[in-house]
Amino acid sequence: MKNSIVQGGLFIKANHPTNPACSDLLQKKIQDLRKILDDQKLSCDDRSKSAEIRKAIWASQANLQLKETEIEIAKIDAKNIWEQIKTHMPLYTLFQSDRKNTDADDAVQDPMRIAVKEILLEPDIQKTLSEISLTVREKLLKVSERTLTKLNELNPSIASSLTPQIPEFSSLKWADVFKSVSISGENDIPINKRGSGVKRLVLISFFRAEAERRQSEENLPNIVCAIEEPETSQHPDHQRGLIDAFIELSNSRNTQVFLTTHSPEIVKRLNFENIQLVSDKTEDKVISVLHHELPYPSLNEVNFTAFGEATPEYHNELYGFIDAAGRLQEYVSGKPLRLYKELNNKDGSIKDKQKTLTEYIRHQIHHPENKHNEQYSLQDLKDSIEQMRSFIKPSNSVY
Repeated sequence: MKNSIVQGGLFIKANHPTNPACSDLLQKKIQDLRKILDDQKLSCDDRSKSAEIRKAIWASQANLQLKETEIEIAKIDAKNIWEQIKTHMPLYTLFQSDRKNTDADDAVQDPMRIAVKEILLEPDIQKTLSEISLTVREKLLKVSERTLTKLNELNPSIASSLTPQIPEFSSLKWADVFKSVSISGENDIPINKRGSGVKRLVLISFFRAEAERRQSEENLPNIVCAIEEPETSQHPDHQRGLIDAFIELSNSRNTQVFLTTHSPEIVKRLNFENIQLVSDKTEDKVISVLHHELPYPSLNEVNFTAFGEATPEYHNELYGFIDAAGRLQEYVSGKPLRLYKELNNKDGSIKDKQKTLTEYIRHQIHHPENKHNEQYSLQDLKDSIEQMRSFIKPSNSVY
């Protein structure tokens, strides 16, 4: 079953009965469904619910003649259908980096609210809540039955047209019962009113505790955590602690973690398969960080790949990698040379040298006191970086 939009309407494409005796059931109102029951002399235990009547009609047909059909549905039907589908979806939680301190913030930021949602999805809790819902439903049906019986004595026509509408268990907002749950500090100040640093420290503790719990418990609901810039307002030590908690949490059963970051501390603690570059500067918008240039996650490389950001730090990183591999002479061999005036710091003398572009930039980076050469341009820096990347790239297997 899938949704589609046709000429402004909302349709469901599904295998639906085409047998005239039970077709178009989704569009029929409850009075029409009851008429089918009566005309076909079918039995149904609960004539007050359209869904139960439809089941009874379908079950009675020897040949449903199922065929893929686009069925237009009303908005209210779409909502009911989504409520049923939603029970099979993973629990999604979002933690944003910077928000205004509003009364609604705790719904997004407070881990206690997330804990409530997950606890309510536990099978034993669901069973208990279902039993409570069923008990309340049965009592409400008796109340409505008695009311309609008395109404029937006064006006049978009106009484026959009324049906009690009681929400299904799956559509009940159980989490709202616990919406005031929070972690508060001195003077009962809730977490969503605290500073960003304090909120993030609480989140570190929450995710670490969750990781330990989800590693040991069974029958856990699926959960997806999305965290925006977890490094916000955090000391590097806390950043490392937070990312370690995320990694541990992502290794738990039925758990997936997404995060966005600009922190080198976080990037360097991830594996290549964990990193995706998202940028409007690249044709594909989302690209993977592969073992193309360096055998470890490098923020310099990520920024260059995503944004074309050429920095002396990345130049040094690439140069150092080639030099450490003992391949510097191989790299410079055959490349064009340019004049570089080398300064002797002891006597101030100048000696003319011939350097490749990469060496020319390298010397300028490490000897800023030498003012006798024309400063390399940003394009020079990019060209040199690209040359080193191209040199390293074909030799991945060596490293």
